[in-house]
Amino acid sequence: MDAKNYIYGRNSVIEALLTNTRKINKVLISKNASNDVKINEIIKLSKEKNIIFQFVPKEKFKEFSNIPHQGVIAMISPIEYMDFYEFLEQKNKSFSRIIILDGVEDPHNLGAIIRTAACAGYNAVIIPSRRNAQVSAIVEKTSAGAINHIPIIQVNSLSNVIDKLKDNDYWIIAADAHGKDNYFDVNYTDMNFALIMGGEETGVSKNNLKKSDFIVKIPMLRDFNSLNVSNAAAAIIYESVRQTVQTQKHSV
Repeated sequence: MDAKNYIYGRNSVIEALLTNTRKINKVLISKNASNDVKINEIIKLSKEKNIIFQFVPKEKFKEFSNIPHQGVIAMISPIEYMDFYEFLEQKNKSFSRIIILDGVEDPHNLGAIIRTAACAGYNAVIIPSRRNAQVSAIVEKTSAGAINHIPIIQVNSLSNVIDKLKDNDYWIIAADAHGKDNYFDVNYTDMNFALIMGGEETGVSKNNLKKSDFIVKIPMLRDFNSLNVSNAAAAIIYESVRQTVQTQKHSV
């Protein structure tokens, strides 16, 4: 079964049922699944939304033995990525914050970054169509349903997108271990910006680094490799949140 066409896990399925952003064709519930509050919630929501749900023998779930499905699988239509130019047209008057992923290949990292960006109120996540993890069941599960709360934009060329963002008054901030500035020394308030996080092994491409207005680093206090990309993204994203909240308090 194509991993792009299902989601699994009780929390992820409930989130998809609640948000109505993904078309759910059928929900499969293992007869072996414990009859708890979340299973009852899935059944209740499926009935309310006229979505077929079916109790199936545990043998049916053997093909999903390599994933933590928790006895629940939802068959869904593939995700609809948002068009980049449509996003630019819809941008509101408030400042916009975007995260761009440049070669993040681990779906768990992609899911974790989407979850952080959604929680932090970012406006979109941009991923390239090649050499990067795409939205899948693993990403959906890791994001805990956050992909239903933030636009995901898939593009063919990050370089062209960055140029277009700069034309639309976005500042480009790239994270790199050899960056000039510490990530907490940049002022993230009162501006549109796009934060670029690079791949697990390769980092941000040289071309995209050249296009960046700021290149920031996370200081390492021990002689050790840099942080996992999802952890690094969380640190920088929430520094921008901290600065925004602090500025709002001072303006009251």
